Amino acid sequence: MRNILEIMNKKMRFLGLLLFSIATSFCAYSQEKDDATIDALIDELFFNDQQFIDEVLETNFSYNFLYTSLSYNSNTFFSGRDSGIDQFNVIPQISYYHSSGFNASISGIYYQNFAPSWDFTSVSVGYFNSLGKSRNIIYNLGYTKYFYADDFDDFTNSIDISLGIRNKKRTLGTTLSGSYIYGTDNSYQLVSNSFVSFNLYRTTHFALRFRPTLSFVVANQTFGKYTLRIINGRRVFVYSSTEVFDLLNTQLGFPISFSKKSWDVELGYYLNLPNAVADETNLKNTSFFGFSVGYLFDLSKKK
Repeated sequence: MRNILEIMNKKMRFLGLLLFSIATSFCAYSQEKDDATIDALIDELFFNDQQFIDEVLETNFSYNFLYTSLSYNSNTFFSGRDSGIDQFNVIPQISYYHSSGFNASISGIYYQNFAPSWDFTSVSVGYFNSLGKSRNIIYNLGYTKYFYADDFDDFTNSIDISLGIRNKKRTLGTTLSGSYIYGTDNSYQLVSNSFVSFNLYRTTHFALRFRPTLSFVVANQTFGKYTLRIINGRRVFVYSSTEVFDLLNTQLGFPISFSKKSWDVELGYYLNLPNAVADETNLKNTSFFGFSVGYLFDLSKKK
């Protein structure tokens, strides 16, 4: 019989990967051509890497750069679910992009009250490009390897694909990302991200935007429980599990971003609407504040 804590840890780890993948997922939308290159593009980058992918693809110039970011969330919820532990989390990330389409990143997640606090490190490689004459469709193919702080090996790899589309004025957009996660166990997930963008104030090298977002997380997940039964006059715990592929969480985001030259800062409020599946009941809505800062290093910039 599997230990209750082991089952809870496995479930938490999987839902933690969903949290992490949303925070670092690709979401592509673009800006019109201009001559300002990197400085004019950075105001669209922030923490949504694939949004910037679309930007640089549409400008048709060669690029070679690093983008660093640090994200702080005031509380931690797993697919919108409250674990019963109030704790913040921090997600640092370093990403590399080349005009050939190659991209790579290294990231991880730090939990305030878990032991060990640094849960895992991920390393990703991928290839992105655009479709159609108007280049309003972007795709990215990638592979991710997870390195855990302990001996957890249920989910150590993932194969990822994302497809994004936006309108010509880049005020509306949607991305659908799918991942197959595997190790000694396996699962799969779909994450949808949509946005509406409003310019609150903008000049050549400065932008202030409000970009409401709507996200859905659908995943294959096993929910297990122990039931107390009387067998041959003895009380025993009997384990049973239910496997579902269903909507786990809907998230509404209300971020305001500030961009200037190579810097990008964002502050937002996020509301989770978790969907009860299997034997779950009475799931409460949860919310948190997120703060992120990013900086771009242009490796090809002439001295």
